[in-house]
Amino acid sequence: TFIIKKVKYMGQLIEVNQGEIAVKFTSPTKGKITFEELGISDDQLVLDGGFLRLLFDMEGIGEHDYFAVPTIEVAYNENCSETHWQCDFNGETILDKYDNHGNSTVMLMNRTKLSSLEHHHVNKLIVHAEFPEKVHLSAAGSYINFFK
Repeated sequence: TFIIKKVKYMGQLIEVNQGEIAVKFTSPTKGKITFEELGISDDQLVLDGGFLRLLFDMEGIGEHDYFAVPTIEVAYNENCSETHWQCDFNGETILDKYDNHGNSTVMLMNRTKLSSLEHHHVNKLIVHAEFPEKVHLSAAGSYINFFK
């Protein structure tokens, strides 16, 4: 796999490949964090094939004190007719939705469901997205908010 960028942000390891962003948490980072704050730039967020995979690895961070409604928002420059989003936590689908006509998608997760699916060691949230066309994501407009 060709690695576009590998950086550390507040102890988190961020790896960006074509169509994939992986964030390995080493501690629960509190509050809203934009992709831009993670060190990712807009030019790294061009999805030629229209597919996106986000991996949030929360293995070994201790107690997961989730935000009231853990949230992921992905903003994009194009007004897409329909996007498909699927979120899996530790192998179980916790969200599967279609979003129509817009420039961003907000995924709100159930913190009780996340807590019930936590394992002692492996805790991975994977988001798959399908866009109908090539898309340009916005680093400043996209964010995660998992922990309080």
